[in-house]
Amino acid sequence: MSIKFFKSPARAAAAVVAVTSLALPFMSTTAVASNAKPAAKKVAGENQRKAAASPDEAGEFANFNQWKEVSDFIDKMSATHGFDRTELENLFRKVRYVDTAIQLIKPAPPGKPKNWRAYRARFVEPVRIKAGASFWETHADALARAEERYGVPAEIIVGIIGVETVYGRNTGNFRVVDALTTLAFDYPPTPTREARMNFFRGELENTLLFARETHIDPFSLFGSYAGAVGWPQFMPGSIRKFAIDFDNDGKIDLRNSPVDAIGSVANFLVEHGWKRGEPTVFPATVSAADVGRGWDMFIGQGLEAKYKLDEIKAAGIIPSVEPPADMPFGLVDLQNGGEPTEYWLGAGNFFAITQYNRSFFYAMSVIDLGRAVRSARGG
Repeated sequence: MSIKFFKSPARAAAAVVAVTSLALPFMSTTAVASNAKPAAKKVAGENQRKAAASPDEAGEFANFNQWKEVSDFIDKMSATHGFDRTELENLFRKVRYVDTAIQLIKPAPPGKPKNWRAYRARFVEPVRIKAGASFWETHADALARAEERYGVPAEIIVGIIGVETVYGRNTGNFRVVDALTTLAFDYPPTPTREARMNFFRGELENTLLFARETHIDPFSLFGSYAGAVGWPQFMPGSIRKFAIDFDNDGKIDLRNSPVDAIGSVANFLVEHGWKRGEPTVFPATVSAADVGRGWDMFIGQGLEAKYKLDEIKAAGIIPSVEPPADMPFGLVDLQNGGEPTEYWLGAGNFFAITQYNRSFFYAMSVIDLGRAVRSARGG
């Protein structure tokens, strides 16, 4: 039975579209599709069954109602959004503390060098490529429709869904409310702890709003240890802002509708700066140290294409393929451990992908997996 969370019949306006069995990060951003194959439904069902039988990720009782910060959060939800305080207290009595989420969210130990080739090998590999080719074949019409409507190439959408969940196979076994509550109020000590707790409190807020808008039990939502949900791993806030009903069945369902996932990924990218017909990256080399390292100034300058091609070249960065002269770029450095760093010029569309997950490695893996799947299909 769904938890209602309403003080009165003045039900906070239900969402324009209903979600019955849903599907966001980090930097990541969830009806069954009319042309989805039965296998897609089977995968989603298997994920839900695994979620219900995952004792290592089930968490432990923590009595969150005794935490002052949780009480303050309940006050805010009641005052700002009209939630019933007693019902929220009842909800938090059932929330479990998930130490696994704490351990997984911790940053990697310092000193270990980044290795692009090792990272890439995890995602651009035979299992994902084969699964991606099958996914593309099954959903070719939806992918073509998304490309036509949004200008996002099918291979980019295929790359994202493949990197995120291996095309729906690994959507996460954590109850979203448990994971988000744990991270929102007990994020591990890091320099960004307060900012990260604020982020997860916002996502917990969005989860409760989403559940109310779509008339579902918030405990029915399963996802990653960070609260990302469904085929495309949208965070709850991204579901509310960017997810769409792309299979036209009257509801948004990123857990069970790969077609909704396809359209939602394309919509997310466009909303984050994707431009139709523009490129993503160009390979480049940089001048040797004995010549000068003027290009150093372009390292670590954020996730944005903001430099003119002329000034990039003047600093000793030479593209291997000549890019359009009228487009801005950013320098992408892919470190390879003890081996030489790989350099690329990232255009605006490359940085649009990094808004899905704020990582150069992630964006390049999406691009490379999409290309590999396209090649496997003979495209």
